Amino acid sequence: MKYMMTYDLMESMRNTNQWLGATARAYASYPIMSWGANPAMDWLKAWGEVTERTFSRMVMKPDWNIPVQTNIDGTDMVVSVECVVERPFGDLIRFRVGNRPDRTRQILLVAPMSGHYATLLRKTVISLLPDADVYVTDWHNARDIPVSAGKFDIEDYTLYLMDFMKALGPDIHVIAVCQPVPLALAATAYLAELHPEAQPRSLTLIGGPVDPEANHTEVTDFGRSVTMGQLEETMIQRVGFKHAGVGRMVYPGLLQLASFISMNAETHSNAFRDQIIKVAKGDASEHDKHNAFYDEYLAVMDMTAEFYLSTVARIFKGREIAQNAFVVAGHKVDMGKITTVAVNIVEGEDDDISAPGQCLAALGLLTGLPDSKKVSHLEPGAGHYGIFAGRSWRNNIRPLVLDFIDANSDTPDGKSANVVNLK
Repeated sequence: MKYMMTYDLMESMRNTNQWLGATARAYASYPIMSWGANPAMDWLKAWGEVTERTFSRMVMKPDWNIPVQTNIDGTDMVVSVECVVERPFGDLIRFRVGNRPDRTRQILLVAPMSGHYATLLRKTVISLLPDADVYVTDWHNARDIPVSAGKFDIEDYTLYLMDFMKALGPDIHVIAVCQPVPLALAATAYLAELHPEAQPRSLTLIGGPVDPEANHTEVTDFGRSVTMGQLEETMIQRVGFKHAGVGRMVYPGLLQLASFISMNAETHSNAFRDQIIKVAKGDASEHDKHNAFYDEYLAVMDMTAEFYLSTVARIFKGREIAQNAFVVAGHKVDMGKITTVAVNIVEGEDDDISAPGQCLAALGLLTGLPDSKKVSHLEPGAGHYGIFAGRSWRNNIRPLVLDFIDANSDTPDGKSANVVNLK
């Protein structure tokens, strides 16, 4: 599989399906097709529209598209994205809200590098922005990074997080979601040892695999059932000539998307069938529920081969974080070095990606942290997506997280001074 030909073959298949959809839509839209009643043309056009949109989204990075915020005096404040730290494999970005003063709460959202862009946290950003200054780790698509930029594995990811935390200063509150949870914990512990003055005030860990063996899911079962040789042979490909990262070894986003969809193939098939019916009947819209979800879900990015393989080998198989044996740049990181950073664990009762217990295992590693600085919350009935972007997040978890941040801040009120709501 480690050939440019296989990578380009996948892209060719995607491109062909996009072209077929566009062709069908254009053909069915010819005026002559309306001269007689022919329902088949309506169905062909609907199929073409859904197909073209589906396959075109797979290679597009979604816009953040954060809505305008309303000032206390009723005026609008446009939200812009600015780069704070620029690095080859990912940037630290900030969402600047008009000319409003800095908020008391300073939050760093650590986005997953698990096949989707950081825009997966768009709703999380929108929910936090009225009450905080929000920073996000914006990871880059590996296919667009030249080979000359070097490697990027979980140790490099951890070092990036440390650099981002140091750039923001000690008043920051870190929220890590899913995949980066164990690495955010390691970065905080390493800072506690090397640069204690740069530690964040608090660390909120949401649904991440600190100890994958604490509670099995299909993800952990897959990690246990395959060898590293099998993964490298079947999952890793070399970026083709079309992209700036030509020659780089990656786990392609398109290949990972195929795995995502196969896990719930019937659900996705029914969703696309129903959308074609809605389009044919004229009941669909540009930003309906289907498009809003799949525009983000289908937008995938490549991961560097070394990051993907080291994640499986060291986090899932070797359980280096769970056993407090994680090494960064030749140095063993001791989670027990965290003594002042308050840690909050959030899990979903019905999380089928990082099941309850996997993230909670972090508290057992924090032997140097007083119990008064350890808290946890299990959200009843919540799945993986719900605990950071769904109804459970908005209604229950977000208020708890903000209260936790305020309780562990030098200025614990953290109230909004000039923003009343967000559309």
